[in-house]
Order: sequence, then structure tokens, then C-alpha cells
Amino acid sequence: MAVERDPHRVLTQAIGRVAPDVDLDAIDADRNLREEAELDSMDLLNIVTAIHEATGLEIPERDYPHLSTWSSFIDYLSARL
Repeated sequence: MAVERDPHRVLTQAIGRVAPDVDLDAIDADRNLREEAELDSMDLLNIVTAIHEATGLEIPERDYPHLSTWSSFIDYLSARL
């Protein structure tokens, strides 16, 4: 099984899996992702889990503050995938 390495695709698929009704085109990449997508803390945890399942990437809880916007999430994933 191939591991996904495109950070945009990884994040898009993870959010789509956790919150399929979120309009990703309406998200401002520089605003708080949880607010923009109306995600709660469990949703964020499920997104991190979906990313781990798709890529094998472990995201420690101490790094969650680095995942506040779409852009910061992409930067984080880009540096690690």
C-alpha cells in the first residue's frame, strides 16, 4: 500500500473523513481551522488519527498548537512527510 505524501491531499482527505460536510473551499487558510471548519477538539484528534493512518506520521500532542490554521497544518505536514 502506497503512503500518501502530498500534504494538501492528506489534510483534505482527513478532514473529509472526519467532517464530510465541511466546505474546504470556504476555509481561509490563515484563520483558525477549528473555527473555520466548526471542528471541536475530538474532530481535531480524529483528523490527526486519520493523518497517522494515511501516512504513518505520529503527531505528538505537544505539536497540536502548530496545527491552528490550514496553512500551518500544511507547513507542519510538508516538513514531516
